[in-house]
Amino acid sequence: MDSKGYTQDGTVNLCGRPVLSDKTGKWKACAFLVAYEAFERMAFYGIASNLVVYLTTQLHEDTVSSVRNVNNWSGAVWITPILGAYIADSYLGRFWTFAISSLIYVIGMILLTMAVSVKMLKPSCENGVCSKATTTQIAFFYTSLYIIGIGAGGTKPNISTFGADQFDDLNPHEKKLKASFFNWWMFSAFTGALFATLGLVYIQENLGWGLGYGIPTVGLIFSLIIFYVGTPLYRHKVRRTRKPARDLLRVVVTALANARLDPPTHPSELHELDQEYYITTRKRRVHHTPVFRFLDMAAIKTEKSTRQACTVTQVEGAKLVLGMCMIWAVTLIPSTIWAQINTLFVKQGTTLDRHLGPTFQIPAASLGSFVTLSMLISVPMYDRYFVPLMHRRTGNPRGITLLQRLGVGFVIQILAIAVAYAVEVRRIRVAAAHGITGPEQVVPMSIFSLLPQYVLLGVADVFNAIGLLEFFYDQSPEDMQSLGTTFFTSGIGVGNFLNSFLVTVVDKVTGRGGGRSWIGKNVNDSHLDYYYAFLFLLSALNLVVFLLASNKYVYKVESAEVEGRQQFNDGKTLGLQV
Repeated sequence: MDSKGYTQDGTVNLCGRPVLSDKTGKWKACAFLVAYEAFERMAFYGIASNLVVYLTTQLHEDTVSSVRNVNNWSGAVWITPILGAYIADSYLGRFWTFAISSLIYVIGMILLTMAVSVKMLKPSCENGVCSKATTTQIAFFYTSLYIIGIGAGGTKPNISTFGADQFDDLNPHEKKLKASFFNWWMFSAFTGALFATLGLVYIQENLGWGLGYGIPTVGLIFSLIIFYVGTPLYRHKVRRTRKPARDLLRVVVTALANARLDPPTHPSELHELDQEYYITTRKRRVHHTPVFRFLDMAAIKTEKSTRQACTVTQVEGAKLVLGMCMIWAVTLIPSTIWAQINTLFVKQGTTLDRHLGPTFQIPAASLGSFVTLSMLISVPMYDRYFVPLMHRRTGNPRGITLLQRLGVGFVIQILAIAVAYAVEVRRIRVAAAHGITGPEQVVPMSIFSLLPQYVLLGVADVFNAIGLLEFFYDQSPEDMQSLGTTFFTSGIGVGNFLNSFLVTVVDKVTGRGGGRSWIGKNVNDSHLDYYYAFLFLLSALNLVVFLLASNKYVYKVESAEVEGRQQFNDGKTLGLQV
């Protein structure tokens, strides 16, 4: 910390003035952001967890259509952050992008609440049986959903990165605090999701959909008020590159233009600005890495080149994005497995005995709360026990590397889908033994038989969901951390689209010629076990590809000099790869 007590990373307040380290940021600022995240997750999962039930019972969609529509909406919610992150990194900054987008989100929630509660906007129901929705009602419902998706596009990539910005990487104490940030950030998200899957789902099915959507809408508005109360405490990172995405494109174009030139024999021959430039501008200098060498051609210092040479730091930024794309690609199948929680797992649960006592029935979607519960239990154990234990063995501040963390999560996820397959095989056998074939008939088997697969996916998410968010934030170029976080969100989005595609194709192929579809409208006369086996094989193959990709990946090594003192942003010691 310098003599004036200001932050060392150059962060400022909303008015652009330098901020004092002891008066701003850290967990006292993050507390306001964490409160918003808990309420926003409650709103999102209040919709996503039970949407397939609303579509099938209220709008009378069949299983394949409802699963496809849930996946398409979820995919859009997780894909739109690419645009929100680009706007934040290139134009408005994280705070203002979030502020505008959160208002759009609230408008969408208000409209959705109206769609399920205002008489003229929802299907009419008598004795629990709803008539077919009109075209206008369907259009209003889906318009509301996708307005929420647009709002989420600006909030999702910016709120978590804005939270991470509250810690000064150049302050050793704050850097240590930041190491646990993403674990506890996700803990707050899981808390909101738990209330949604335990409370809101029950309210929706038993007390009314209007109340079930109205509660999270009010909660979201309340959380925004909390967010704005914390404004004086927030730190804002100064955007040092106005168009970071343009720099990436320039590296690729320059490398292609120089493709016929003689490649450099040593990194010292590449163009780089002197260290004084990085000290003055407070930018971080990224060191040369021996991967994706063809991009080094963009930094060649020669008069033969028709373009101005890029710096090594700019080239390494492009390499980082390319390496992150490689890891991103192998997260798509795991995201497809995760998509089953709010789709086929729920449909599976509706066929089982959901009684808890003589009269009380558990909503099928409420079993998703056990994903959240297992996360809530596992996160503190991971942070307080697993990390210190592994730190003593490996010397890594995180306990294990980020890619090792992802690998462990993927293995647990494969185990979860294997358990789901085994449970479905048993369910089909019990149904056959009792002559159950009708879509409304209940299989005499407790819904808690599905519990292991939910719990395992929750434990897996402690490793891969939190690990992915931290990985993409940590490995992003300095001025692209919002956009970098969208690698995490877009992976989930594409995974949902991929699941929608797989469900549609598998249904058409297996049901062709009057055959028995694996994913038919009548789950009791389908073969979900075959589909789960198919996902298991895909996951196993994907794990092999992930191991190959992670073996090739080279972690970012960057340095920053402030007032003549060099500090590295990659661990406790210089050059430590994490």
